[in-house]
Amino acid sequence: MAETAHGSYPRSPNLSTRSYDSSSVSSATSPRPHSQYTGVLSHSSRQPQLTAHSPHLGGMPSLPSVNHGFPPYSPVPSGMMGRESIGSSDSMGHHGSMSLSGSLGPQAQKRAYRQRRKDPSCDACRERKVKCDATETASCSECSSRNVKCQFTKETNRRMSSIKQVQDLEKQIERVKRDNTQLRRMLQDRDVSTMDMEGENGDHSIYQMPVIDPEPRPKRRGPVMPELGRARLNLRGAAKGVWKPPQMHRYLSSPPRECAIPELPPRSRADQLLHTYYNSLHTMFPIIHLPTFRATVDDLYRNPRGPAPAGWLAMFFAALAAGALFSLDPPSTTTRVAELLDTARSLIDPWNNAFTLDDARAYIIIAICLDEMNLKSAAWNWLGNAIRTGQDLCLYTDTENFPIIEGEMRCRTWWAMYVLDRTLATELGHPCLINDADCDARLPAAVDDHYVRDNGMHVPNGAEPLTHSLLAIIHVVRSYTSVLKAIDSPKVPSAHLSAFDSHFRKCLNTFPPACDPSSTVALAPHFLPPLAYLLHARLLLHRHNLAPSCSPEARFAAVESCTHIAMETASLIARTNAPAEGATSLLATHLFRCTLFLLMAGQFDQAITCTRALASIEGLRDVVTACGRYLAFFANVLASKRAEHASHIARTTGSTSIPQSRIQADNSALLLSLTRDEELLVYVSADTQAAPSRTWVWTMVERSEPITSSSPKTPGVPTSSIFQTEERTGLTTSEQREWGGWSHLESTIRSLTSHNAGWTPIPAQKIKSESPGSVGLDIPKHSEPPRFTSESNYSRGVDTSPSPNVPKRANDRLSIANII
Repeated sequence: MAETAHGSYPRSPNLSTRSYDSSSVSSATSPRPHSQYTGVLSHSSRQPQLTAHSPHLGGMPSLPSVNHGFPPYSPVPSGMMGRESIGSSDSMGHHGSMSLSGSLGPQAQKRAYRQRRKDPSCDACRERKVKCDATETASCSECSSRNVKCQFTKETNRRMSSIKQVQDLEKQIERVKRDNTQLRRMLQDRDVSTMDMEGENGDHSIYQMPVIDPEPRPKRRGPVMPELGRARLNLRGAAKGVWKPPQMHRYLSSPPRECAIPELPPRSRADQLLHTYYNSLHTMFPIIHLPTFRATVDDLYRNPRGPAPAGWLAMFFAALAAGALFSLDPPSTTTRVAELLDTARSLIDPWNNAFTLDDARAYIIIAICLDEMNLKSAAWNWLGNAIRTGQDLCLYTDTENFPIIEGEMRCRTWWAMYVLDRTLATELGHPCLINDADCDARLPAAVDDHYVRDNGMHVPNGAEPLTHSLLAIIHVVRSYTSVLKAIDSPKVPSAHLSAFDSHFRKCLNTFPPACDPSSTVALAPHFLPPLAYLLHARLLLHRHNLAPSCSPEARFAAVESCTHIAMETASLIARTNAPAEGATSLLATHLFRCTLFLLMAGQFDQAITCTRALASIEGLRDVVTACGRYLAFFANVLASKRAEHASHIARTTGSTSIPQSRIQADNSALLLSLTRDEELLVYVSADTQAAPSRTWVWTMVERSEPITSSSPKTPGVPTSSIFQTEERTGLTTSEQREWGGWSHLESTIRSLTSHNAGWTPIPAQKIKSESPGSVGLDIPKHSEPPRFTSESNYSRGVDTSPSPNVPKRANDRLSIANII
């Protein structure tokens, strides 16, 4: 009976009453674990002072620091010193013997044993004043014999409770450190850019950039089971119609779909377009094996009446359309590119359930063409089809089970999808479709197509093995994941910007030396489109800090950094004799963004260099006309803004003619004033306002009413977007003409240099942001502006009295002390 009672009433820890926090104990004999042992936790060299008020610690030696073997730990809140720590399942005496007896002497062990004999009695034994023999897992004999619950609810006689609290905290520290170690290991296993956990000092570490040189880390795979050959053979037959084996082990149930060959362009014209494709788009995305492709084209023109695989024909016409897009010669008809793309579309089966690699490549080339034609939403849609096709073909996995040529083309096709996915995501502000954790494909081989053969990759001695730039682009675009995560936050800290800049410098080293902006040698035009991926990411990253959530210093630093990137771009353009050759839509929009910052910073010569490059690209890329129209609008707004702010500063200084020695300081004040203009910052941010998660001009604004301003459609003209110039440019016919053209834009820019006498452009190397200053001009303010290195020179010897010809008004009065 006693055994039954003993088992039915286990010892009940003190969980139902007030916690063992010092705040709940008012007795003079109660210990103060919170005030003493938290001091031990934070100051390991300082021992707690034992006083006569602590009878339960009498005769015990001082405890060793609980930080022994651990890094310093911050003080623990009082809530952790209460019932959560007392509820531990470890025995007080057992844990104390493990943590104390090993480091203290024999006397300490004896005292620890005596202390254990003074464990608090249960409620029943203390009432009857008898010895309590309760253990951690069993009730005492007194409670068992009386068939009562053995529990500890009294507040007195709590010897050793503080020691147990410290021991419980040690166990909590151990658990937290194990969890931290495990989580950090999980983050390190992912070869993508992630944000580290918060460090012990409370600061977030910088983004981890992807490694440039090594291959992506392969995923763990199951063990090889060669003895299951019969099971695999049976599965192929039994699983038909139920599920498909992986692509590398999938047999085609039927040959690829064939169709009649459409009308082919003349062979000379086709050769010309394919040659342009090889020298432009193929240098960035070599997803077609040229020797095999040329041989198939020869067979096609030898037998133009026979059937051919529909997927290959779609890829062929898409390649012709890409060649027409990048050709500097005028097309035979105004809609030649659209006709070739429409032919490629007609060859694609929308209900296809058995894709081939040619289908995936046709999707990619069509998506690229639509992007170059400024039909970005359509390009985003076709890219989604390409990625889903690539996933169905398992292009994201390794290619060891495929022939050499097919395996290499599969790898290049997948990375082309990856690059296009990341690039369109940054431009449109949409989430990426490809997850980095799902990518298991190796990087493409650093070998050109004509060295990739069925028997291996062979490069003759003395030959250049690699001429395409896909690898260099991949190294840059792999960091786009971190860039997108960074610009999703309200502000990118300066430490993160420095880390990104350092990584992008490493990426720049993968390009030829002539691609360095500091170089002075001539630059081949076909290097500009690959470099645009690097320059585009840098500009988007720094431009993000123009948001109102950033401090005035951060916003000015963003203008400064973006201007520096724009001047590097202008120097690259100046070293290129034909920037229009091979120019892409990404390069054109990057030049457009650079021109905005160059105009705002007063770098008018470099701005003209960029606008001239855009003018040469206008006939090739539909987006350029809209960019020129926006630049004309911005130049007109900037002219009025510069006149307004310069006049304000001139009235404040009391002089209409400024000596040459103070021109630099005045331009610094003017630039500072312009960077505080909220309306101007909205205009210079441009397509930042197109991203739903990053715009601030549309925040808390009701939905706009749709505006129908398109011109009427011409009867008999195809209604598809690729045939409509208005759809590709986004402008009506009148809007395409009303902005005045590139000559008028250049004249407007040149007029900015002489708009105000005494004001000259600011050299980029003199733009410097330092510590914050005082209140700035009486324009739309945000907070205190940054200082300039030349402000002290500007303040000396300047008459602060207003001009007698200028009326004094409180809303535009400014003293030099305010500028300083």
